[in-house]
Amino acid sequence: MSQELIGISVLWLFLYGYLIVASIDFGAGFFSIYSDWFGKKHVVHKVIQRYLSPVWEVTNVFLVFFFVGIVGFFPKTAYYYGTTLFVPISISIILLAIRGSYYAFGTYGHKENKIFTFLYGVTGLLIPASLTTVLTISEGGFIKEEAGTLQLLYGELLKSPYSWSVVLLAIVSVLFISASFLTYYAHAAKDEKATQLLRKYALAWSFPTILAAIVVFFTLKQHNAVHYNEMLNLSWAFLLSLVAFGIAVYLQYRQKYYGIAFVAVMAQFGLAFFAYGFSHYPYLLYPMLTIHDGFTNEVMANTLILSFVAGLLVLVPSLYLLMRLFLFNRDYVQGKK
Repeated sequence: MSQELIGISVLWLFLYGYLIVASIDFGAGFFSIYSDWFGKKHVVHKVIQRYLSPVWEVTNVFLVFFFVGIVGFFPKTAYYYGTTLFVPISISIILLAIRGSYYAFGTYGHKENKIFTFLYGVTGLLIPASLTTVLTISEGGFIKEEAGTLQLLYGELLKSPYSWSVVLLAIVSVLFISASFLTYYAHAAKDEKATQLLRKYALAWSFPTILAAIVVFFTLKQHNAVHYNEMLNLSWAFLLSLVAFGIAVYLQYRQKYYGIAFVAVMAQFGLAFFAYGFSHYPYLLYPMLTIHDGFTNEVMANTLILSFVAGLLVLVPSLYLLMRLFLFNRDYVQGKK
């Protein structure tokens, strides 16, 4: 396996980790404010806060690793994406800062601030929508290079059906992943009212997620037929993803094995996410940039690979301890400490 392939595989693994962990976080914020609007906040608020309190500070570790790694392994991405995505990424950073402010004032403050709570819920949907701009642009057709200058074609981006379908998929996926995990978490806390409410949220957002995925699939066919055909070659992975989705929904509907249901959700998105990534190979930005263009030197590549493997060896046990000592500690989950 080439260094380029090892590098992008490690980065994709970190991005998948961020997809799952951040989705739970983002969705939790939205469900908190949504439940407040409809007089159900007292049902789910304690469960959501017990999850967020020990976790929110480590959520963005995966994203930081990814961005450092992508520039380290593939320096040319800083030129292509850094130049054109200055505005969208700046918006994402501002939204993340607003979200961090909620944690600072809402989690550690003495009294909850309604404005920060509202912004916390809204940013849970806006952040994934803005971050998916990167994946949208990677399909090509949204960047123009003229006289050595790169320009993001905002008009093409805003009127593209594919662009909006990706945004829709990002939003509904966040809500489905988060509701699925929180249902399991509420069940572990033996909070039956919260379990039933969150289970309804998970079922409500399950089929919109699949429908949005289908829309993305067919709008991609119109936008980038080459990538679409490569995805067809990995259709078995997407079919397995659909099977995992069916298992998750069935278990949620039957109100049992919520932990297995969430594992099925992770498998669903993992299979689809990695199949999408492999079908996009070798392009980082179609058709301008591949993983072979401007790859860092061999010494730097080896250093980065070792650093990221070491990072995983530290991060995974740390997350395990976090879950063992806090998230899934029986007394903590049930609010006894």
